[in-house]
Amino acid sequence: MNLEEYFKRIGFHGSYDKLDLATLKLIHRQHVMSIPFENLSIHCGEKIIMDLEVIFNKVVRGTRGGWCFENNYLFSWVLRQMGYDTTTLGSRVFDTSINDFESREVHLINKVIIEGNAYIADVSFGLSGQIREPLELISGKDQPQDGGVFCFICKDNSWMLEKTGRRTAVPNPEFAKSSLVNRKETRLIHCFSLEPREPDHFFQVNNDLQTDPTSLFTNKSICSLQTPTGFTALVGLIYSEVIFKPDEGVDLYNMKNITEDELEAVLMEKFKVKLQNKIGYSRCS
Repeated sequence: MNLEEYFKRIGFHGSYDKLDLATLKLIHRQHVMSIPFENLSIHCGEKIIMDLEVIFNKVVRGTRGGWCFENNYLFSWVLRQMGYDTTTLGSRVFDTSINDFESREVHLINKVIIEGNAYIADVSFGLSGQIREPLELISGKDQPQDGGVFCFICKDNSWMLEKTGRRTAVPNPEFAKSSLVNRKETRLIHCFSLEPREPDHFFQVNNDLQTDPTSLFTNKSICSLQTPTGFTALVGLIYSEVIFKPDEGVDLYNMKNITEDELEAVLMEKFKVKLQNKIGYSRCS
C-alpha cells in the first residue's frame, strides 16, 4: 500500500506537499470522478471486508469501486498518510420510506481540519447525493457545487446535510415515473454528530447491509460514477446518463434498459470496472 499507487488510480499528478484546502478539493474530486460508488461484490458472491489492505487491493490495484465502508475508509487512510488532521464520523442516512433518518449509522464520512476550519469529506455517497468537493462544516451556509446547492443545518449537536437541486427531465417516457429519478428539489441527505468513530464501529452494519434480505444493497446492484457533466449510474439493468444543465435549471436523465449480455461491457466502458466473478442476474434486476 502506498500513496503513489492511489494517486495513479485517481489520475492525480500534482504535488501533495501542502496540506491545504486546494489539494484536498482536488484529490476529493479526482476520487469521485475515477472510483465508482458500487455494491457489485454483494451480487457477485463476494464478501465486503473492512480491511484496508483488502480494500486497497480491490479498489486501487483491482480497479474496482466500493461503497462508503470501502471508499471513505480508504480515503481516511490516504488523508492520514498525507498528514491531514482527519477524524472518522458515522452518519444516519435519510430514508424516504419512513420520512426520517435511519436509526443506525450506516454511512462513514471524514472530518478534516485545515487551518482551524472543519470540512466534511465524503467520496462515496454516490448518485445525485454525491458531493464533488469537501463541504465546510458551518451551519446555514449555502455551498454550491455542480450537482446543486448543499447546506449543513446544526440542531441540538446534530448536523444535517440538505441538498437543493434542479428539476429533472426524463426524455424516455418509459422512465417518466421511475423511482430512480429524484424529483424532490430540496431533500435531506444524512445527519451526524461529531463524535469520533473507530473502524470497528462499522463492522456490524457493514456486515448487516450486505446480508439482510430487506437491505437496499442486497436487493439492487448499484454502480455510479461522477462525470465532468453529471453522473452515470447502473442500477440493476437500468443504465442512466445524467447531464447537469444549470443554465436551464434542469438535470437531464437519459435512461434505458440494458440486457444481461450487455452488463459486463457497460461496466467496463462506462465505469472502467472489470468483475472477477459474474453478477447473479436474478438478484440485480
